[in-house]
Amino acid sequence: MTGTTEATEAFVTHRNLLFTVAYEMLGSAADAEDVLQETWLRWTGVDLETVHDERAYLVRITTRQALSRLRTLGRRKESYVGQWLPEPLLTAPDVAEDVELAESVSMAMLLVLETLTPTERAVFVLREVFDLPYDEIAEAVDKTAAAVRQIAHRARSHVAARRPRGVVSPAESREVLEAFHRAVDTGDLQGLLDLLAPDVVALGDGGGVRSALPRPIVGAEKVARVFTKGWHRVGAGATFHTTMVNGHPALVVRRDGEVDTVLALRIDDGLITGLYAVRNPEKHSHMEQVTALSR
Repeated sequence: MTGTTEATEAFVTHRNLLFTVAYEMLGSAADAEDVLQETWLRWTGVDLETVHDERAYLVRITTRQALSRLRTLGRRKESYVGQWLPEPLLTAPDVAEDVELAESVSMAMLLVLETLTPTERAVFVLREVFDLPYDEIAEAVDKTAAAVRQIAHRARSHVAARRPRGVVSPAESREVLEAFHRAVDTGDLQGLLDLLAPDVVALGDGGGVRSALPRPIVGAEKVARVFTKGWHRVGAGATFHTTMVNGHPALVVRRDGEVDTVLALRIDDGLITGLYAVRNPEKHSHMEQVTALSR
């Protein structure tokens, strides 16, 4: 087997894992794909005889490239028009079956990860989601293993205070999502209020291309009124379909066959605590075919 063939087979074997690492660090499928291209270019220049663990080596390259891209992405977000939300992915049912993976790629968790520093995010993802040893993470982020342990503890505490409370089954998520759709479609304000937590937050991402909520809407009454008033403008002439997005049921609104809005929910204790409407068409490219994710 030639070195090129061996390198290609190793990369293809671990590609879904590498994409998942990059996506969880970046919240952007387009940037994750770019990171994989950069990883491949560096991987083809590696002397495979010096590589003892191909998976660990590839994860290390991917992590370093994602960290570099994450800092660039941070600068881009500062000039982003309106609110920024992660890029949604159409996912297969098997992602939902892996509860930890589904939680880690959920829109709600990706927004929690946005509150970490780049290094904290890398360490948290590699340790908590992929269960990498501290020494491997240390090589990937250019820190000592002792420093990585401290960073992991700090990131874990930070995330624990903000992550969704408890596991919500796909069936429960779908039931709440369909009840939400019925309430806004019929203008049932009380029915909608019954689904919303008092401190619910609604976010919208239009990227300056499509109209969206210009700022976060906080509170059940405000969110209910915004959605019952604005829904018919979005829904006029549109079709609605519930499908699996980022490992969880989400509502996809299509107009003339094209994705118009992807609406994801965060649910805590049976109530909606977060509503995330992605309307920027540049973030809909991974909604036409399933993206494979793995740990």
